Amino acid sequence: MFLKNIDLIKGLYYSKAASLNDLSIYTGRSIPYVTKGIADLIKLDIVKEVGIRASSGGRKPATYSLIAETGFIISVAMNQFLTRIVIVNMSNEFVGEVQEFKLKLNDNKDAIHSLITCIQTVVVNSGLPKDKFLAIGITMPGFIDAFLGNNLSFLKSPEETLVTYITKQAGLPVFIENDSTAIALAEQKFGLPIARNNSMIINLGWGVGLGMIINKEIFKGHSGFAGEFSHLPLHKNGKLCSCGKQGCLETEASLLAIEAKAVEGLKQGEVSSLVKYDTLSADDIITEALKGDAFAIKIISEAAYFIGQGLAILLHLMNPESIILSGKGSVIGKLWLSPIQQAMNEHCIPHLTTYTQLAVSNLGNNAQLLGGVTTVIENLYKLSPQAGISEPA
Repeated sequence: MFLKNIDLIKGLYYSKAASLNDLSIYTGRSIPYVTKGIADLIKLDIVKEVGIRASSGGRKPATYSLIAETGFIISVAMNQFLTRIVIVNMSNEFVGEVQEFKLKLNDNKDAIHSLITCIQTVVVNSGLPKDKFLAIGITMPGFIDAFLGNNLSFLKSPEETLVTYITKQAGLPVFIENDSTAIALAEQKFGLPIARNNSMIINLGWGVGLGMIINKEIFKGHSGFAGEFSHLPLHKNGKLCSCGKQGCLETEASLLAIEAKAVEGLKQGEVSSLVKYDTLSADDIITEALKGDAFAIKIISEAAYFIGQGLAILLHLMNPESIILSGKGSVIGKLWLSPIQQAMNEHCIPHLTTYTQLAVSNLGNNAQLLGGVTTVIENLYKLSPQAGISEPA
């Protein structure tokens, strides 16, 4: 029965509480279909009635939600240096604290084994029954072949595909996705309303990623690798990028670039509160910028202007409804907006900027973790009944 009613489960997960009419609109199904499906899910102890909604006339509609403890999802959000893991229930609530593990991806042949150890540690420490876990959603940088289950950039599996290997070691179904694509999914499902239909989601992190929502669908391109915004060749600076090319946007606008510029500026005698840090990190620069440090703000503003130049290209090509700044660096908030908007105004045809909204995500640093959960929810149809919720005998 679970496999038949995945569309209803997805609708309830994303809305938290919905009426039969809401679910009919979401799924495009008839009211009788929805009514029967919800009744079946109630019998399975997957769904419960949670209240009666106010009505302007006629019978007041009942609302339904998923039972939170029905199942749990493990979301793994990886960047090049840090892995964050959290358990999420079927009410989209974090269960316990987000666990952080230092795990370097580049030039680390043991990365995949370290990742499996981290996941196993979180599962054991949770105290939850193993059979209550539905799946693991892993989001990470790199060229992700989600169909075959491989990361072509990092985490090489010793024998089989990445997904098959982790599934065997962890004993749970695994789904993987590029971090920026996953963040775009999270923004569409849980973020600002202007991110639902046609939006460019910028992942501000160690690179400058891009997730694209076109006509309400995530766009990945022919081979699944669309959105390599970070590697637009915008600069004649001779700086080597992580991709092996020179002059990519990433070399001037990523958090790595911001770190490098801050260190160099301090060596050149810049006056800044950043001098109090023995080993300067992007987090330190963000912290001091939010406190008003002029040098930290200057570096971030320069990076933001370059991002705006890159966005000008996207505006001319895609004409999106909105551009959402998300990911780790989005916690800087409004400091990004003015220089990005300035660059867009300088490099774009006015008609394009006039009708495109620029905003900072309301999901903060949790966007990628929510993206991992959403990756699992979007792949529920691939889970066998044995993977979690199943039809009774």
